[in-house]
Amino acid sequence: MYKIALLPGDGIGPEVINEGVKVVSEAARCCHIDIKWERFDWGCGYWKKHGEAMPPDGLDILKGFDAIYLGAMGLPGVPEPVPAHGFNLKIRKGFDQYINLRPVKVFHPDFCPIKGKEDKDIDFVVVRENTEGEYAGVGGRLYVGTPNEVALQTSVFTRMGTERVMRFSFELARKRNGKKRVTCCTKSNACNYSMTFWEEVFDQVAAEYPDIQTNKTHVDALTTLFIIKPEFYDVVVASNLFGDIISDEAAAVVGSLGMAPGANLDPTRRYPSMFEPIHGSAPDIAGKGIANPIGTVWAGALMMEHLGEQKAADLIMKAVETVCRERKVRTPDLGGKNTTVEMGNALRDMVAEFGRGCCCCR
Repeated sequence: MYKIALLPGDGIGPEVINEGVKVVSEAARCCHIDIKWERFDWGCGYWKKHGEAMPPDGLDILKGFDAIYLGAMGLPGVPEPVPAHGFNLKIRKGFDQYINLRPVKVFHPDFCPIKGKEDKDIDFVVVRENTEGEYAGVGGRLYVGTPNEVALQTSVFTRMGTERVMRFSFELARKRNGKKRVTCCTKSNACNYSMTFWEEVFDQVAAEYPDIQTNKTHVDALTTLFIIKPEFYDVVVASNLFGDIISDEAAAVVGSLGMAPGANLDPTRRYPSMFEPIHGSAPDIAGKGIANPIGTVWAGALMMEHLGEQKAADLIMKAVETVCRERKVRTPDLGGKNTTVEMGNALRDMVAEFGRGCCCCR
């Protein structure tokens, strides 16, 4: 049995996570996997009542689970650092989830805003360093409210942190059925200390993988190339800030931010890893029942894969690909009129259909 902590969060978070649980549970049923879900209503709503996004012993509570399934965090009127530093980054750093994995794939050419791209053309993954870099939280403010006020935000790049995300990226390129290419996202022309170091470590690790092609691209150029030539990319390794930005752009390239999943991984498995869609809480559409749950469902597939349940993960992804290819059910962001629940039902029913036809899942 797997114990999974369920953190629906705020805004559309509960809406999409309900559909994710529905689909993952159906895949688990088909593959004879027992899952015990335990819900924790933490986040910005919790902060409004208690003055903190999660209880002081939140990490100790979560430590006992096999995985964490997260909806979204953030509410109007709540300071931005609350969901970030009081929740998301607290978990990522506390559990050393140093890999943020963000796959990028087109499931139907009609969803891609770039003309002439087929679904087979765009299939890559952004590997984002997840615990240090620009989000290290080092800095401060001096002389607040005076003409001499100073704000410092310091990026932190350690050799251990940089090397392990590079090595993970090269190992991933070896495993994927892709182009066996790793692209280093950088900005060494401006960040002459941090990004120069980042590139040096990249070159040192690359020397251990002569079978993998490499290239380096400045982040500003990369945002353009993701649109002009997305089919070139296989694995893209980026720092915390750059990885955050380029993966959001990549989600737009494949059709919608609602399509994109994220996995916050501790590859050593000392701690539970956390799985979530990369979109925010979208308070402007919360309660309307129109949010796209595909990113959350895909994150559920990544979770099952991480837990070693590849058959269940494959069932989920086969369902996502089929529903997207058929285009009978589409949420408004994909040009349709279906609801969040209707999309979730379609994905669950497709999982069930494929499960009945799979001899491994009977």
